[in-house]
Amino acid sequence: MKMPLLLKQLARDTQGGTAIEYGLIASLIVIASIGAFEAVADENTGLWGTVSNKVQEGMGAVQ
Repeated sequence: MKMPLLLKQLARDTQGGTAIEYGLIASLIVIASIGAFEAVADENTGLWGTVSNKVQEGMGAVQ
């Protein structure tokens, strides 16, 4: 098969396009989820750090 004919057939082929689009959408959702989870984890770590400091301050005040 000649190369120009092969390229024309590949350009006209539309099979599998939907699966690729769904894959791209799923990958974008995963990337956004990872970013959101990291932000929540940072907030959670900061919150528990504050709680720990307050508890230590409270325990120091009692002694």
